[in-house]
Amino acid sequence: MYWTLELASHLEDAPWPASKDELVDFAIRTGAPLEVVENLQQLEGEDDLYDTIEEIWPDYPTKEDFFFNEDEY
Repeated sequence: MYWTLELASHLEDAPWPASKDELVDFAIRTGAPLEVVENLQQLEGEDDLYDTIEEIWPDYPTKEDFFFNEDEY
């Protein structure tokens, strides 16, 4: 299983919290690339609920990871 920012962006509007099956269904319905569906199918725990993309991909960059000063703009 591998994730990139492009692949993970297809889950930004997912109905969080969601189970593995709900995320797979969402990815298919929204036309996400096959890699997203395959990655989601490889998740363990059929009945586990995921609250955010960070629970699926712990290295998902957050707002704090970028050196952008919002006060300047």
